[in-house]
This record gives sequence, structure tokens and C-alpha cells, in this order.
Amino acid sequence: MFKKVVITTTLAGTLLLAPNVSEAALGDRTLYNGMSNSDVTELQNVLDDKGYFDYHKATGYFGTITEDGVRDFQRNAGISVDGVVGPQTVSALTGSTSSKSSSYTSTNSSTVRYGDRGQTVTNLQSQLKSKGYYNYSVDGVFGSITQQAVRNFQSANGLSVDGVAGPNTFGALSGAAPASKPSSSVKSASTSNSSVISIAKQYIGVPYVWAGTTPSGFDCSGFLQYAYNKAGISIPRTVASIWNASDSVSSPSAGDLVFFETYKSGPSHAGIYLGNGQFIHSSSSYGVTISDMDNPYWAPRYLGAKRP
Repeated sequence: MFKKVVITTTLAGTLLLAPNVSEAALGDRTLYNGMSNSDVTELQNVLDDKGYFDYHKATGYFGTITEDGVRDFQRNAGISVDGVVGPQTVSALTGSTSSKSSSYTSTNSSTVRYGDRGQTVTNLQSQLKSKGYYNYSVDGVFGSITQQAVRNFQSANGLSVDGVAGPNTFGALSGAAPASKPSSSVKSASTSNSSVISIAKQYIGVPYVWAGTTPSGFDCSGFLQYAYNKAGISIPRTVASIWNASDSVSSPSAGDLVFFETYKSGPSHAGIYLGNGQFIHSSSSYGVTISDMDNPYWAPRYLGAKRP
């Protein structure tokens, strides 16, 4: 429990009292690189919940990892990307509105796309959630997770897959007959497993780099996203998001994703199954490498397989 701190200041003859620190909440002060306090801990926990702080526990210190997570969130939320957590970023993180949010709302109420914010996006997320394509909080922010949910819905309903929710997409969402979520067999037909594996193997030996998404260095999910995107398959950026956006399979086939629980509860690491009990992944110790599923480290941490 924090000590109660009261600061008094005289301004124009009026005595002003600063807020009790123990009652402070995220957003009471601007946070930036180099700070260390309980607000930073709360920020890190919120970023973790949203998939932007997946690989570390909250420390209360605002370093480069926290700043990278903030920048990634700001970029996906369509707000100013500066790595500083001020009122606008807090509003986006907490789902509350701000005076600036209206500038990010689509000017066309019937069409919304990546970067848009507002009630139309909220309605879209609610409809996608009711049909099983969106498993996150309805916050009115059209980020990468919402975009992927739209793509999955469009693909399953024979629509043009562009990640933009226009009249056709909203019409399908509002149809009398609920759209069915794509089955594993349907998705499998559109997944070139051999292509994913072939692409992934090209990068064996590439070093592990925190937040890396290019052949100069990959983190775990950055490697997966890169390999699948090269094969023409769009998947979310973080392990948790990929887990939630994929369909479970009883046992993995070559090209499926295999997930592991490492430093925290739930999926925190993943790789591409190659067959014969092996998977390829970006390891923090070895970079892009091939490991055995029955390895003494990986076997007890295996969570299951999914198909994107």
C-alpha cells in the first residue's frame, strides 16, 4: 500500500490539493521511458491484456520493451505514435472516449477500416463477436485484431477479402441466417502447408530479436506472422491473438501451429509443425530453429495445435 501523499500549492489565492497517490489510476500522469512507479506496472498489465507486452512480467519500470509495446499499440489504434502514454493513449487503452477520438472515426458510417474509431466500429465488433469471429473487448477501435476478424468473416462468406467492412460485409453480418464460422476443412483447403514450411525453413539461423518481424531478426510471433504472410495467409501479431483467432485441431498436421505455455499461464510461445514430431520456431536462445515436440523442455509445456 502506498503512503498517502498530499501536496499543497497556492494558486491565485486558492489552496489546491493533489490526488492521494494510493487512489491514482492509469492516466493521472503522463508516462514515458525512464519512469518507475506503480502506474507503469498498471500500464504494463493493460498492455499485456491487449497482447502488447507478451514476453515479460510487469516490473514497474518503463524501458525500451514497454515503449515498443506502447508504440505498437498506438500504431494499431490509429493514434499518434510517440511511445509516450498521455491522455489520448490512455483513452484508447481503457476504451474511453476523448475529444480527439472523433478525428479517427470514418466519415462514411457504412464503411469502416483499419485505424477507424467510433460507434460503427463498436457495432461491427459486436456483430463479429456474436458470430464467433471476435473474442476481445468491444472498444470501438479498428485495429489489427478487428481487421483479421473481418477478413476471416469475409473469407467464410464468399466476400471479397480486404479487411474493410463495407455495405456487403455489414449486409452479410446482418443477414437472417447467421454465418457459420469457417471449419478446419475449409480453412485447410486455402492453406498451403507446404508453402508455409518451405518459407519458414529458409530462415533457419536468423537470430532472435525482441519485437523482430523481419529476416534481420524475429521474435516468436513475428516469425510466424512473416512466414504465413509470405504464403498468403494473414494472422495476428501476438501469440495470444493467434491462439484466439485460430481453430483447434485434435492433432497437428504439417503446417499447423503448435502452442506452448512457458513463462506465464496461457499460450506464450508457438511454432509451425513440420511433421514427425518436430516444429520450427524462433527461440530466444537459438533464433529460428527446429525442435522436437518430445523435448524435455517443450513436451510438458505443450498446450495444443490450431489451424489459421
